[in-house]
Amino acid sequence: MNQDYIKVDPWSIIEDNFDRETVKSSESLFSIGNGAMGQRANFEEHYSGETFQGSYIAGVYYPDKTRVGWWKNGYPEYFAKVLNAPNWIGVDVYVDNEPLDLNTCTSVSDFRRELNMKEGWYQRSFVATLPNGKEISANITRFLSLDIDEVGAIKMEIEPLNADVNVRLVPYLDSGITNEDTNWDDKFWNTTGIQQKGNRAFIEAHTMKTNFATCTYMLAEVTYLDKVVASQLGKKTENYVSLEFETRISKGSKIALVKFGGYTVSRNHKASELVNAAEKVLDQAVDIGFENLLQKQKDAWANIWEMSDITIEGDVKAQQGIRFNIFQLNQTYLGKDSRLNIGPKGFTGEKYGGSTYWDTEAYCLPFYMATKNQEVAWSLLEYRYNHLEKAIENAEKLGFSNGAALYPMVTMNGEECHNEWEITFEEIHRNGAIAFAIYNYYRFTGDYSYIPKMGLEVLIGIARFWNQRVNYSEDKNKYVMLGVTGPNEYENNVNNNWYTNYMAKWCLEYTSEQLNVVKESYPQDYQRIISKTKLKEAELADWAKVSANMYFPYSEKHGVFLQQDGFLDKVLIKVNDLDKSQRPINQKWSWDRILRSPYIKQADVLQGFYFFEDDFTEAELEKHFDFYEPFTVHESSLSPCVHSIQAAKLGRMEQAYTFYLRTSRLDLDDYNKEVEEGLHITSMAGTWMSIVEGFGGVRIKNDQLCFTPQIPKQWELYSFKINFRNQIVTITVSDKEVNFEISGDKELTIQVNNKAVTLIPGKTIQV
Repeated sequence: MNQDYIKVDPWSIIEDNFDRETVKSSESLFSIGNGAMGQRANFEEHYSGETFQGSYIAGVYYPDKTRVGWWKNGYPEYFAKVLNAPNWIGVDVYVDNEPLDLNTCTSVSDFRRELNMKEGWYQRSFVATLPNGKEISANITRFLSLDIDEVGAIKMEIEPLNADVNVRLVPYLDSGITNEDTNWDDKFWNTTGIQQKGNRAFIEAHTMKTNFATCTYMLAEVTYLDKVVASQLGKKTENYVSLEFETRISKGSKIALVKFGGYTVSRNHKASELVNAAEKVLDQAVDIGFENLLQKQKDAWANIWEMSDITIEGDVKAQQGIRFNIFQLNQTYLGKDSRLNIGPKGFTGEKYGGSTYWDTEAYCLPFYMATKNQEVAWSLLEYRYNHLEKAIENAEKLGFSNGAALYPMVTMNGEECHNEWEITFEEIHRNGAIAFAIYNYYRFTGDYSYIPKMGLEVLIGIARFWNQRVNYSEDKNKYVMLGVTGPNEYENNVNNNWYTNYMAKWCLEYTSEQLNVVKESYPQDYQRIISKTKLKEAELADWAKVSANMYFPYSEKHGVFLQQDGFLDKVLIKVNDLDKSQRPINQKWSWDRILRSPYIKQADVLQGFYFFEDDFTEAELEKHFDFYEPFTVHESSLSPCVHSIQAAKLGRMEQAYTFYLRTSRLDLDDYNKEVEEGLHITSMAGTWMSIVEGFGGVRIKNDQLCFTPQIPKQWELYSFKINFRNQIVTITVSDKEVNFEISGDKELTIQVNNKAVTLIPGKTIQV
């Protein structure tokens, strides 16, 4: 834990003290989003202190030209940048012509901000004394509508406390913004038009290179003593437009501003109709009104929580942690648009560039399958199918042929856009996660239709890649895979990463199995796919030969699969024996030193044991866990969740709980000392998995939903729901009993601790 200023609360994230040192961290933690857009919790009024400005539009990006010291063939031409979008939230405040700026105020007291996760709104309040001696209180509420996902709303109330004052409110739009993260300091936005119509304003701008057209818009209304304050045209420059509202305010009375704003985008409208589309959205918002729109927001979040909530009794920190994770996942992606995906920072920061990593398939898919429905999960799979041709192009750029597909490590449109060679060229295990997600979808939903319709083509492309990526070793009399990076990114250019080799073998075998199923049960689809891919029987024979003769490094001495060739040549000093001053090593050590060390960033061999749990005995898991976890520094946000699940399976609940608390509060407590850069969105799905798959022991075996529930000693009770094949199963676990309920009108037989239990609608079944 590296920070503890966030107050513990079961439903809210609360900060109750103004501290300039934590402003950027709080901007991340209090971020809001609605799946279509999002923003960091920047102040509406001017702030001259250190701040990280960020507003983001889903799917809008800029291809920032790759910057490297030595260009290598195959490098992606660009690194996709999540763009800081034009700012619509700004409201400058002047009190007797003195600007409100918390960084320069002589005092700030009663500061409080709250992110209400239950109802989906963000609020900030404070009392400030300005340099001119005038004291005011402010209360500001903001939310991004789930019902109308192109609009956000702000309500600002200002009250003078020690004198009658002149208050001037200046709501504005600003497209003259920049990114914190840029390779060449390129101009990302070009403003093409500014309009002001009464109390409305619009800025049209498009992204350079990608040419996404946007309209950033606002409407502002100000009232004082129940009377409307007339608006005046403020400033208008090439990138900026504002309105002004000015009036005399009596001590102890309040002036209130309501501002609606947001974006219309050419992804959803004709570029020529963006202003008209914005006008319609504003008309809709005004007709509903701020308070009613806020109520709709509360209702929409109530519906989300009805299915996705996990309740924990007896441990408020754990409760706050899991709800924060679930809340941010739903703010980032709601499954409404199959063109979108789950970015590792969501709408909270710029780091990591593109919108899609393998995290989606490995960690996020289970969350959305179980808490939404199979249609949302299908959309995530369809996203990859729609990028298959780009994946084939990616492989061709590296010298592969015959329809071999290499899915990108980072992408916005299917094209690889990560500019670190060890990631782009070597971290190819991501291909396996795409294939595993197809298997996982069918295993969980029972819906096979995706495979003949789309999935088999994806599997064939991936299998072709693996078949070409290996080579036969005369020395080992096996197929080997050289020059790769596994999930542990603290190792680069290694030979025979066990996880990658195992994943390749599995993909080849699984694709062959599905070809047989589709040939037998979907003959028309089979013929279409064979014709399209030009797949030959000789290829299948090659796949079988490779999978049957794949090399896996193994230590007879330790009785474990080795992470890669040469792992035992390292100086095997365990993490607990490292001086704490050396942690985190990614901030304290040179990259050379890290690469020569035995330290593991995240689960690598254990990631394989997580995916393919049924292929290994519990004794084998225990041996590998005990060998590799002591060398794991958990400096990836994706690390603690897998270890929590496996520790729970091994019955080590105290260790499982420790890992759970770390993954659930990774950002809230800033374990990695980097939360000001943004949140770790995709790993938040791993927090959900830690409870559901770890403590709840949820698995799908033999086409049945299975549970092996346990409970941490720190908890009195926990409960969650699973949407299993359109039947909602609720499990409640205490230290005394386990109860199950099922909705609907159909019975369902499940397995609990390896015993069949039949759930009956309307009855609570105690186990």
